[in-house]
Amino acid sequence: MQKTWNNKAWFLVLPVLLLVAFSAVIPLMTVVNYSVQDTFGNNEFFWNGTDWFTEILHSDRFWDALVRNLSFSVIILAIEIPLGIVIALNMPKKGVGVSVCLVLMALPLLIPWNVVGTIWQVFGRVDIGLLGHTLEALGINYNYTQDPFAAWITVIVMDVWHWTSLVVLLCYAGLVSIPDAYYQAAKIDGASRWSVFRYIQLPKMKRVLLIAVLLRFMDSFMIYTEPFVVTGGGPGNSTTFLSIDLVKMAVGQFDLGPAAAMSIIYFLIILLLSWVFYTVMTQSDAEA
Repeated sequence: MQKTWNNKAWFLVLPVLLLVAFSAVIPLMTVVNYSVQDTFGNNEFFWNGTDWFTEILHSDRFWDALVRNLSFSVIILAIEIPLGIVIALNMPKKGVGVSVCLVLMALPLLIPWNVVGTIWQVFGRVDIGLLGHTLEALGINYNYTQDPFAAWITVIVMDVWHWTSLVVLLCYAGLVSIPDAYYQAAKIDGASRWSVFRYIQLPKMKRVLLIAVLLRFMDSFMIYTEPFVVTGGGPGNSTTFLSIDLVKMAVGQFDLGPAAAMSIIYFLIILLLSWVFYTVMTQSDAEA
């Protein structure tokens, strides 16, 4: 009997496709159009080819911002992934404490990014901020508006405070899905705490850790609002990441051509690195 296909279901997907086309594809095509053209104003454009891409790729400004972005993402992953695992391992698995811990973990994720930046901007101020005033009283020279190292520490701690909860919740979901029979067998065999983690808990968390690494890498590599609110990319250009530099170029300087080319390069870098992360981690998972 020949199987018949009902294509009417596509009508249900059509509104989503139209929305995606309007909100993503059309703006992307507009950016591509700007990246290969130049203008002298009055909406008169002329072909510029790949000159903008060449200019961006030969710009020290771009490579410096890229290095800052990669450094920030590596530091964030090195802190948040182990910290999230440790917190998830020490959270209660039964009782009323579960609900309390889950609510406390979810609270930072509910705060909008611009509000997070504002909170830490005030929190770190030496004159009125609790953190800045306390460090100043202890004799520690801390001023994130003038010291690049203090600015980096502030942005990193802010991101850890805001997003470690996501890693915790994902790891906790992987831990609670482990059947009790695994722990009972390990207890009978006299397995140590490290052995239980190495051979039972960590393998069961691999898939959620893959999601956590991908999400945190993409978020940290595209970070904009929080450091922009706290430091504005300063002092100097010490916290000017690619996203901040891109906005400065497009909005501040109104260099639409270079900004469009830079945004496409930025997008391709994120796509490439995310694909590498995904490929490496899925291959290691398959081999295990």
